Amino acid sequence: MTEKQLKNKIKTRFKRKLKIRSKISGTAMMPRVSVFKSNRFFYAQAIDDVNGATLASFDGSKDNIRSNKEGAKKAAEAFAAALKDKKIESVVFDRNGYLYHGVVAAFAEELRNQSIKL
Repeated sequence: MTEKQLKNKIKTRFKRKLKIRSKISGTAMMPRVSVFKSNRFFYAQAIDDVNGATLASFDGSKDNIRSNKEGAKKAAEAFAAALKDKKIESVVFDRNGYLYHGVVAAFAEELRNQSIKL
């Protein structure tokens, strides 16, 4: 991938991200779950946008969970446990500009299977 193609890819993801974020917001009772995936690891956090605080988070690099579908399912299980510890049962899903397929979709589906309402 050339440098120009890479910049265009990042630019279009950022446009999608801004469009998504203009429509959704998280509260203390229903936080926004933002996901980030790098080439190696997967990250997620529950954010209260009203107070500007992170309520729960998951760091794939600390648990050595890779950014693939199986890793996303493991990440969702651990993240759902963290949400349940904070007594959070419903969230707003922020895919952070990524397309809803593959790793992001696997993470969301596993959150639903762990009885977290998206």
